[in-house]
Amino acid sequence: MTHPGGSAPSAGSVHAAGCVLWRRSPADGALEICLVHRPKYDDWSHPKGKLKHSEEPLAAAVREVLEETGHHCVPGARLPTLHYLAQGRPKQVDYWAAEAGGGHFEPSREVDRVSWLRPAAARDRLTHPRDRALVDALLSVLHLA
Repeated sequence: MTHPGGSAPSAGSVHAAGCVLWRRSPADGALEICLVHRPKYDDWSHPKGKLKHSEEPLAAAVREVLEETGHHCVPGARLPTLHYLAQGRPKQVDYWAAEAGGGHFEPSREVDRVSWLRPAAARDRLTHPRDRALVDALLSVLHLA
């Protein structure tokens, strides 16, 4: 099955989508990236989640940003799709750059903390090395690399 705006997942794989959520700092206008902390895995990552039945990847990415960070967002450029094994199953995650809009974070069982960090600090905080390339991809599409 092919998803517009995304790539076709392989048979039996988990298909998810997310965003590298960014904003300009209210204090000094510097670029900040939002990372979420998932207590179940004790990791820091970009907001993402599995697609619901017949949901388009971009719609899922925007929904996941709102659910996990409390922020609305304006999606922009496509970023690289990540492929990896999660609990022994192939997983594909489609990503977009997304500018944060209004909203307010409320902790939940799924995400208990968010952190807005400068790109270098975000790269260092990310738990999985595969997620770090998305910071560089964001900087590239924003013409800051």
